[in-house]
Amino acid sequence: MCSSKCRHLFRQLRGRHFSTAPASNHRKSNPQITIRWPEQSRPSPDPGDTARAHEATVRRLAAAGDLDGVQYALQEMRLRGVACPEGALVAAICAFARAGAPDRALKTFYRAHDLGCDAPTVRVYNHLLDALLRENLVGAVVPVYDNMKKAGVEPNVYTYNLLIKALCQNDRLDAARKMLDEMARKGCYPDEVSHTTIVSALCKLGRLDEAWGVLAETTPVCTSYDAVVHTLCGESRMREAFLVVGEMVQRGLQPGPITYTSIVHAFCKAGELRMACAILARMVIKGCSPNVHTFTALVKGFFDDGKVRDALGMWNWMVAEGWAPSIISYNVLIRGLCHTGDLKRALSVFSGMENNGCFPDVRTYSVLIDGFSKAGDLDGAMSIWNDMAQAGCKPNVVVYTNMVDVLCKKLIFDQAENLIDKMSSENCPPNTLTFNTLIRSLCDCGRMGTALSVLREMARYGCSPNVRTYNELLHGFFRVGNCEDAFQILIEMLNNGIELSLISYNTAISGLCQMGRSKEAMILLGRMMLQRIQPDAFTFNAIIHAYCKEGNVRAAAWMLGQMDAVNCPRNIVAYTSLISGLCNQHRMDDAMVYLLKMLNEGICPNEATWNVLVRGLSTLVGAIGPMHLIDHIVEDLQP
Repeated sequence: MCSSKCRHLFRQLRGRHFSTAPASNHRKSNPQITIRWPEQSRPSPDPGDTARAHEATVRRLAAAGDLDGVQYALQEMRLRGVACPEGALVAAICAFARAGAPDRALKTFYRAHDLGCDAPTVRVYNHLLDALLRENLVGAVVPVYDNMKKAGVEPNVYTYNLLIKALCQNDRLDAARKMLDEMARKGCYPDEVSHTTIVSALCKLGRLDEAWGVLAETTPVCTSYDAVVHTLCGESRMREAFLVVGEMVQRGLQPGPITYTSIVHAFCKAGELRMACAILARMVIKGCSPNVHTFTALVKGFFDDGKVRDALGMWNWMVAEGWAPSIISYNVLIRGLCHTGDLKRALSVFSGMENNGCFPDVRTYSVLIDGFSKAGDLDGAMSIWNDMAQAGCKPNVVVYTNMVDVLCKKLIFDQAENLIDKMSSENCPPNTLTFNTLIRSLCDCGRMGTALSVLREMARYGCSPNVRTYNELLHGFFRVGNCEDAFQILIEMLNNGIELSLISYNTAISGLCQMGRSKEAMILLGRMMLQRIQPDAFTFNAIIHAYCKEGNVRAAAWMLGQMDAVNCPRNIVAYTSLISGLCNQHRMDDAMVYLLKMLNEGICPNEATWNVLVRGLSTLVGAIGPMHLIDHIVEDLQP
């Protein structure tokens, strides 16, 4: 491990077995909800009792997420002439908010008078504003707030915090900061939520200097400092992050799990696991217990660095500390195991999730399908897909695209196209990557007509091809020797405003060179240079090889010299191609010159280079000079 403290911590884990079950469960089980209606056979003489009984019914239905039941219960109260208590109205609004139905919350609020409710209080308005803001319906917030002011209801801190949140969500930071002044004028002083919301919004917009300024002007709170530290860590500005933490300590605050986890995650992401472990050790020494997010960041960091044993050790430590792994934790573990090829253990973790009260989500299934696909176990990938359907988990575009890839690898193109059709019918439209996956596979199989048809179909799904789409088609057409359609693709790219990338040019130049059309390849190279796209070694290698194949060794040698002119390092492929061209023309002395030049540049000949030279020498009679030179070269290469 990376520090003595962490070595001590991990030494305790050596005897532990790999486990996915927490030592103690931090989750609370949900009790069964039994819904009882007020008995009609024994009406209460006290209207208050009747109202409270109906309110209890509404609360139970709301807690169970039965929105239609809530609506029916409110209507039942109106029909029976029972005035709707404020608690029932709030419960209904909250239920609609949790279900993502702010429109129903708004309608229920405007029916409050019809339901016999008293004039809404600030509590009701706050819950309604919260319901609207959950779906970022800022346009509906303004009339509700105006209604509140007209009704003479004074906003409280919670109201202002919701309004500040609304302004920040829409990047109206200046208006949000003015809201703080309005609060102070009305004697409603901002709390830590008010300032943290603004600081977080400033950080999100990259206005860190202003955020730091707000910190200096306000009462210090950990949440505000955590927002700044998190943003700095996300931008890998670790020195500044430590300065903020230092200021935090100077103002009497102690960094908590969120502060430390942001720093640990940043170091893990940068591959600086020693520093991440040092921060973890400091965290433990300071008496700050790592939480599930801290452990998850370290597990991911170790997996990304290829340290599987340490990743599993960190997982076991988390479980031993009694932290229940979250769905994110499980997904990180399963992804890491899939990437290391340990599909058996990944499946074991997957199977044990439900026993630990954590149910797989769409990301879990996506990671497993991708893992099995990359391992070549296409049947296993399809089995996971079937499990997902049986579990009632709705696939997203990533999962669908992974399955399109699986079907293409099995060469079941008809089913792949049918799956894309299904995506639209399931209200999950395919994206450009989905089509690129299908087009690439069709091109690899030489089915260029079908690939071109898929390109034309993209518009029907509201998708536009990108440069990668066209590059796949370019590669496919040149591979089958269809130069005309390849040029049509190039023209279509330019007509659609898609600039040719380095890969586009290399694909076209390589294709032309393979077809013996080096002149057209050079024209493309010239256009490439005019566009200020730097040719790379692949570009030069393709042209040098083509010239040598055509017998134009002089042009090939000139191209080799041009590599220096554009700061493109020469490589073994370019030299071997040129030496091969010289050997084919029986110019062994010149071939030896380039061999020495290559060695002087620190490029060692490979097996292909020696094969070319030996074959060239074997075709000559009386090649004593070059053979003697090769003997000397071989002696010099020996240790």
